[in-house]
Amino acid sequence: MASGKKSDNAGPSVGAQEALDFHAMGRPGKLEISPTKPMATQRDLSLAYSPGVAVPVLAIAEDPSRAFDYTTRGNMVAVISNGTAILGLGNLGALASKPVMEGKAVLFKRFADVDSIDLEVDTTDVDEFINCVRYLGPSFGGINLEDIKAPDCFIIEQRLRELMDIPVFHDDQHGTAIIAAAGLINALEVTGRDVKTTKLVCNGAGSAGIACIELIKAMGFAPENITLCDTKGVVYQGRTEGMNQWKSAHAVETDARSLADAMEGADVFFGLSAKGALTPTMVQSMAKNPIIFAMANPDPEITPEEVAEIRTDAIMATGRSDYPNQVNNVLGFPYIFRGALDVRATTINDEMKIAAARALADLARKDVPDDVAAAYQGNRPKFGPNYVIPVPFDPRLISAIPVAVAKAAMDTGVARRPILDLDKYANELSARRDPIASTLQRIYDRVRRQPKRIVFTEGEEEQMMRAAVSYVNQRLGTAILLGRDDVIKENARNAGVDLDKPGIEIINARLSRRNAIYADFLYERLQRQGFLFRDCQRLINNDRNHFAAAMVALGDADGMVTGVTRNYSTALEDVRRAIDAKPGHRVIGVSIALCRGRTVLVADTAVHDMPNAEQIADIAEEAAGFARRMGYEPRIAMLAYSTFGHPAGERSERIQEAVKILDKRRVDFEYDGEMAADVALNPRLMQQYPFCRLSGPANVLIMPAFHSASISTKMLQELGGCTVIGPLLVGLNKPVQIVPLNAKDSDIVNMAAIAAFTAGA
Repeated sequence: MASGKKSDNAGPSVGAQEALDFHAMGRPGKLEISPTKPMATQRDLSLAYSPGVAVPVLAIAEDPSRAFDYTTRGNMVAVISNGTAILGLGNLGALASKPVMEGKAVLFKRFADVDSIDLEVDTTDVDEFINCVRYLGPSFGGINLEDIKAPDCFIIEQRLRELMDIPVFHDDQHGTAIIAAAGLINALEVTGRDVKTTKLVCNGAGSAGIACIELIKAMGFAPENITLCDTKGVVYQGRTEGMNQWKSAHAVETDARSLADAMEGADVFFGLSAKGALTPTMVQSMAKNPIIFAMANPDPEITPEEVAEIRTDAIMATGRSDYPNQVNNVLGFPYIFRGALDVRATTINDEMKIAAARALADLARKDVPDDVAAAYQGNRPKFGPNYVIPVPFDPRLISAIPVAVAKAAMDTGVARRPILDLDKYANELSARRDPIASTLQRIYDRVRRQPKRIVFTEGEEEQMMRAAVSYVNQRLGTAILLGRDDVIKENARNAGVDLDKPGIEIINARLSRRNAIYADFLYERLQRQGFLFRDCQRLINNDRNHFAAAMVALGDADGMVTGVTRNYSTALEDVRRAIDAKPGHRVIGVSIALCRGRTVLVADTAVHDMPNAEQIADIAEEAAGFARRMGYEPRIAMLAYSTFGHPAGERSERIQEAVKILDKRRVDFEYDGEMAADVALNPRLMQQYPFCRLSGPANVLIMPAFHSASISTKMLQELGGCTVIGPLLVGLNKPVQIVPLNAKDSDIVNMAAIAAFTAGA
């Protein structure tokens, strides 16, 4: 079969308009350039440009290796394509490939903190392409080729590797091969097979298929035990039709002529071809405990469900995220380049690829940490048939794969800057990880395994409808839109939002059969607070927050998200009429601030205006519990304008008293105060106070009042370029999240997922 195009991050289906809106919103595209040095004063400019810039220019002219010290070259990869094989869409041209290349650059940054820029080369001539790229070497530490058709990709990569002294890596080939090889190592272990006697059939003789065969041969597979097939059948010795030098290198002496012939008695199937290429009959003819890697995207050669109907002993892997054992290239290329760049490798050789595959395989055999297990709702994945490949958001990837790659580069003599302390290097790599994105992904993965019914309260608003569609498309559960059916449907038509799909419900509060039950429930709660029954009935009929909160309180939905059309405090007041705090808990707001890769939780950012000492202590305890649920070990700083008594003041005294209260409670987390924000966050300043109880910079900041929390988080967003998620409601007995006025649909989906994540917690 024809070679199939792998996917870096195959996942839930999305609508065409949703995808276009995502790429167009705000600043078009997915990348921007941000300076890493201050540019605020005339002196800054004189250092960054003339005359100061002349100094590193002369240093580099004298010693070219100094470019790694004074420029971005050592952490910069070019993602380059001519668009001749875009995804599974074919030759659509260089310009059409730009969204994919931008996406690849984003993945480099997200997963391995590698800076990347996309370059689209508008030529299909191999020589022109090579001559264009070869002269870009001084700008980059590595070249990632992408979406180039076979056999051109083989020629281009080989010649560029010969011409350039930096790594040149065609990910369509080697990325897929490395991840598949890692899974194969473990599948052989699970089934008790020997690499030297295992019979493997690879269907698909394009770039990925050829690379897979070459890599597993380098790992010890016997060439005579590997059969390659393409659209013409088996690639056998003596065949002339549809052949080229790359296929010929893997031709075997065999009587088999068709894929069906080759599959008889095969131990392993590698599919890099097309949907339906592998039939149930072929699977039935395979050996005991067959290993089937059906990697065509978006639809595999055969689905796990189809295999399960005829074989109970098979190990399956696909390129899709909705099945176990996803062969996902994002497990490889960011970390491979990370390791190669950090030792300033001149190339990425077979030994480095094998090292990456083995490191991935080893990772899947280790006990899964809590922050990965959280995605499985208590069903901790364990090495075995359904877990032979790590999941893409395993936080240990960043400290495992680059170390293995760097070591292999040093061992084979292609490293120009050896790393002497690999353990220290691993720790430095872990510090590069983006905790916020990982946390959100863990939340999404966990909810997908236990989908929830979430009420999208303001269902007539466009962003709520879009968020509901996205929630369902991402397989997070059922989205319930509250509102008038005719208005919702009309608004959806006008906005181009398709609500006609399973998983989306529309409920009109006035027409609901549960209306009277909710009114009775609310009246029972509010009758001694001055509310008449007719008041409660009016609230249920006319106010969607009260209706939604009653739904959640009585178990008709798992959680709710609101706030698009009214301010936070009003929405919270509505919700509190139907939902209490958890027994023994205090309701607070926690915001998650991510600034240049550093994550800090801030509380209370929503509820308490001017808390007293007892309330501040409660807020600290509630924030610590939330931090742990999100995967962080809390180090809490209780902030003030003063640090440890200077300058003195009444508000600082409240913080001091809160610390004493926590002392009496004998809590099990690190805390201290009062201290100024710079002391809490800067380890150098903290060292001036050797008696400080914190073992490192704070990751949870307890604010002395709501106004200081609100001002500081908003300033971080506007002046510091920080991403702030929240405030997240913590401490309620049922999951409720309130978004800011006019929140984007993506923000609403995140809040809905967080509400679903905390359902039942």
